[in-house]
Amino acid sequence: MILQPDHIARLRECLEGFTADAVLQTLGTPAWRALARNETVPGLRAVPEGTSCEVLTRLFTLQATINEASARRVFGDLLGHLIDADILASDAAGIRALVDIRPYGDETHDWLVVSDLTPGLNGISSQIRPDYVLGISEASSSLARLTARRPIARALDLGTGCGVQSLHLATHASEVVATDVNQRALALAQLTSHLNEIDVKFVEGSLYEPVDGTFDLIVTNPPFVVSPPEGERLVYRETDFEGDDIVRNVVTGAASYLADDGMCQVLAAWIEPTGQPWDERLASWIEPTGLDAWVVRRESIDLPEYTEMWLADSGLARGPEFSRRYEHWLNWFTSKGIESMGFGWINLHKSGRNQPDVRIDDNPAPVREPVGIEFAAWPDRLKSIGNNSLLERSWTVAPDVVEETIARPGAEHPNSITLRRTTGLAPSIQLDTIGAGFVSACDPELTAAQIFEGIATILGLDPDETKRQHESLVEDLARDGFIVSG
Repeated sequence: MILQPDHIARLRECLEGFTADAVLQTLGTPAWRALARNETVPGLRAVPEGTSCEVLTRLFTLQATINEASARRVFGDLLGHLIDADILASDAAGIRALVDIRPYGDETHDWLVVSDLTPGLNGISSQIRPDYVLGISEASSSLARLTARRPIARALDLGTGCGVQSLHLATHASEVVATDVNQRALALAQLTSHLNEIDVKFVEGSLYEPVDGTFDLIVTNPPFVVSPPEGERLVYRETDFEGDDIVRNVVTGAASYLADDGMCQVLAAWIEPTGQPWDERLASWIEPTGLDAWVVRRESIDLPEYTEMWLADSGLARGPEFSRRYEHWLNWFTSKGIESMGFGWINLHKSGRNQPDVRIDDNPAPVREPVGIEFAAWPDRLKSIGNNSLLERSWTVAPDVVEETIARPGAEHPNSITLRRTTGLAPSIQLDTIGAGFVSACDPELTAAQIFEGIATILGLDPDETKRQHESLVEDLARDGFIVSG
């Protein structure tokens, strides 16, 4: 899949105006929503082979065959080069796409992402090639939203796939390096970068093996599917590593490749074994690294659901072979002592502190996207609470904090007082009367100690004991971003 630089430039011109917003407008909302369910019939009814965007939408988005006249109207004499490069194919029926070129973007960018075609449209099962390159998925979008965006010198896209993370990284990193073991993925990701005029260094190899030096940010959605070692492996989701060792190796190897103050962010899955708490198992990976860590488990999936999901993802149709492999997977899980599978986010930070801060949470609750703002603020929050004089400093309430009280009508005092943040992970914390009074009185002119002393005086309590009992509350509030050092 090789295009000369001048052919890529001409292709870019041909795709001008083929954006996510334009495709949505071309399809209309009902057809767009049907496509999200892998149904193309409403889209094919709604989109003629008229304008350039309509032709491109039928060809790439809907994976339809178009007539050669329409293709030549869009691509001109570039059409032959696209066929020679196995981007398009020509036969008696017309012109069809061999790869997907998909419009994609964020609030300020319109990009084009090259990947393999989406399988399973209109419920038609199709076998996926072992080196299949997955396009934009919920996983890749989740990792993009998870990533802490801050200006940095050097970033690593570990296991780049179609290259979508590199597009995001290039918006705030001076240098982007991308790796993959799949040569086809590297070829498609390189075309993605060239179409978007983004400079990325692509290297082939497993995990950290092909890279040198250190990075300010490492992001990865490794191929983390845990499955029996049988038959052909789908490179985008499975490896030759045993169990979840690929995730463990990403975690345990990160410290050697992170620059000071660098972060590694992993969208991950892990085994939850019978007889061992999942958080203890992950802590055993993390603690020897000397890195700060914030792990958030978003979901725990039982093995039947997990098996059904990934067998269907491989394109295997329901039937005797599906049932045979289903039972085989469950038997294998039992033989390995696996009880369930966990999914979530692993965030690592190289702070250099003597006593790393390792936090492992179970948080399946809804979050406010993008959650990357939460993890971008995390290192500074740890620095803030690392100071032993929490009570001798002034604090202000973060702007996204709201207070919720529950009380019976006419009651003098509420039954409960809850603080809730409305951005990021949207955490909440219940407060007693003293804690609520402290938050209400937070002021840059008063230290936490002064506020607690005032509250103790009003309530007739011992000031020193009141401060001692609530110092941990100040730490918890600062750690979760409810208050910031004033």
